[in-house]
Formats: sequence, C-alpha cells, structure tokens
Amino acid sequence: MFSFDILATENNARVGKLVTPHGTIQTPSFVPVGTLATVKALSAEDLCKLGSQVIITNAYHLHLRPGEDLIEEMGGLHRFMSWEGPLMTDSGGFQIFSLGSGKEHGVGKIAPIFPQEKDRSIGPCSSKKEKPLVRVDEEGVEFISYLIGSRHRATPEQVIEIERKLGADIILVLDECTSPLHDYSYTKEAMERTHRWGIRAFAEFKRMSETRQALFGIIQGGAYRDLREKSAKFIAEQDFDGYAIGGSLGRSKEEMNQVLEWTMPFLPQDRPRHLLGIGEVDDIFEIVGRGIDLFDCVLPTRMARTGTVLTKETDRFRIHIRNARFKDDPLPIEEECTCYSCCNYSRAYLRHLFMTRDLLGVRLATIHNVHFLESLMHQIRLAIKEGRLCALRREWLSTI
Repeated sequence: MFSFDILATENNARVGKLVTPHGTIQTPSFVPVGTLATVKALSAEDLCKLGSQVIITNAYHLHLRPGEDLIEEMGGLHRFMSWEGPLMTDSGGFQIFSLGSGKEHGVGKIAPIFPQEKDRSIGPCSSKKEKPLVRVDEEGVEFISYLIGSRHRATPEQVIEIERKLGADIILVLDECTSPLHDYSYTKEAMERTHRWGIRAFAEFKRMSETRQALFGIIQGGAYRDLREKSAKFIAEQDFDGYAIGGSLGRSKEEMNQVLEWTMPFLPQDRPRHLLGIGEVDDIFEIVGRGIDLFDCVLPTRMARTGTVLTKETDRFRIHIRNARFKDDPLPIEEECTCYSCCNYSRAYLRHLFMTRDLLGVRLATIHNVHFLESLMHQIRLAIKEGRLCALRREWLSTI
C-alpha cells in the first residue's frame, strides 16, 4: 500500500514516485495546507484541477474541532472533506510550540519564522510576548484550548490514536518544536524528548493492527550542527516510513540551508523526506536541490487572503494587488499563466474585489497562487528528469 521509488536524479535533487492507498504522489511536491480539513477558499475539485496531489491537515486543530471521533463516524478525513487523493496529518507539534515558546518568543507563522527576515508578506510581524498556554513534560503536553479555554492532555500514543481515527495516508509523530531563540541546552533537551516520544509513537503505531497508514519520524535539533546530525542519525535508525525535518531552522535562510546540509547526508535514500513549513520560491530551489521530496507551507493561501499574488516578473515573486497602480490594469495577474483567474479576470478587477472586500477576490487570488506553485513544481520535476535543474534555477532566480 505504501512505497517510494526514485525515478531520476540531478546531483542531490530527485524525482520520485510515492505510492499511498489513495493515489500516487509525484515528487518533489508542494503540499497545500488544509489545517481544518480545508484549503481556505478552495474545494477539493478546485485542488484537483490545479494539480495538487496531496494535502496536509492538522491533528491538533481537528481534535479541538470537530473532533476525531466525529470525523471517524463520518467515514474518515477523505470522505469528510470529499478529497480522494493522498492526505497527511501533522501531529500538532508546531501548534504546541506556537501556544508555548512561540508566544514567549514572539516567533511563529504569523511573526517571521526566521527572526532576521523582514516582511514575509504572510501576516503582520510582531515581537509581542505572551503567556504560554502549554506545559511540556516527559509524558506529553498539557495545553489550554485557544477556542474555549478547556484543558487538554496529549501524549505520543494519544496523538497516534487521533491520527488513526482521522485516517490520513501519512501521519507524523508528536514532537517538541523549538524556537530559534532557544539556547543549546533547551534545544538538546527538547530534541532528546522528541526522540523518546518518537519511540513511543512508533510502538503504538505498530501495536495497531492492519494499519494502512505510513508513519514519519521528525528530526529536531535547531540550528546546532551536532544536534541536527545526532537527531538525523537517531531517527534514521528507526524504521519509519519517511522522515520530516522540523523545528527551528535557524534565524535566517542561510542557516536553514546549513541545517539541511547537516541533516540530509544521514537520511536513507530510499525513504521520502518532508520539510515542514517552508515554501518561498527561492527556498524551493534550495531545498529541492538538497534532496527534499515534500514540503508544506501556508504562504500561497495566506498571502492570497491579503491580496498578495505570486508572479515571476518581480524579484520577490509577488505583487500586492491592492496597489493603486493596478486600478486600471487590464492585464491578468501573470500574462502566461493558464489558471482560471488569469484566463478570465484582470488585475483591475481583482483589485476592485479586494478594495470592496468581496470574497471572490480571495478565491481568485488563492487559485492563482496554488496554481503558480504547482506549475513551478511541474517544471522542477521535468527539469530534474532532463538534467537541467541548475539551468531552471538560474532562469528563475537571476533577478534576486
């Protein structure tokens, strides 16, 4: 039911075929984020037409609402959200971080994940520090619901059970995600706890009979070379179906690239590798070039909701459609784009929708942004097969 084969390589980059019970994923692949069983503003049919192969949802959020028991009663996530393709569920480690250290340090997916990076255009940046809603111990995590203030307990075993009920094809173990502002001592402590949790989660996963799911282990260690190498070696020694790289990737993109350089050599070639939470255009070329097979990011959908659309024509690969210069612009978002939005609507109309706060604007921008990344990934897969990924990278990044 689950297999992974490498079909072509160019240096460390590779094209693969990841087979799951609900279909095959051609890698490397962008994974749209559908946190609450929906990629905001898009239907399952939309995603199929856009070429999306797999969606990642979030066990933490779905546990809080509507609840894994209800979803199981409804036939599992696939039937619940009317998505017939492969599904992943993140364990909620990042959300636990966001409610804990993320609040303390002012770091997260709204504030920049790289403290040295400015204006990531996915939401307001803030260094505001708040009281954490999470307590981590050896047994697991105790957290307060951000919805109604109720207290909850999550252990590695309980998270596996939640993900089993949700029924995704690929599930992730519970991990403790650290902040780029954590020191070496705490990062090491959290990494070792993640390893112990991973062993417990793996044992619980194997205890379940007749599972059709695949389990990915998670590598931690922050931006410390010895910790990343140690974590990669440890997780690779376990018989996980695949490996995810999570946690703090440093204070800048340069440090993120270093983390990958330290980590990738220790991961088995015959297992898929997933990078959690990264997805800007320049990042994509960097991570694919280092051998990443899957990556998820909220960037294209979150930017779309603020009127920021992706385009190849600028050095940062985006324009802000609310800008006054687009008021009477008859061109589509991108002239050569074949997405529904670009084939039917002008920049002027899209700007009008955002200025009048019409929900259609968000939908059209989201369609374009997801199409943009799916089209880029198609180009990257083809380039690797033809041995010209380096040339494609130069073509795309020449203006940066």
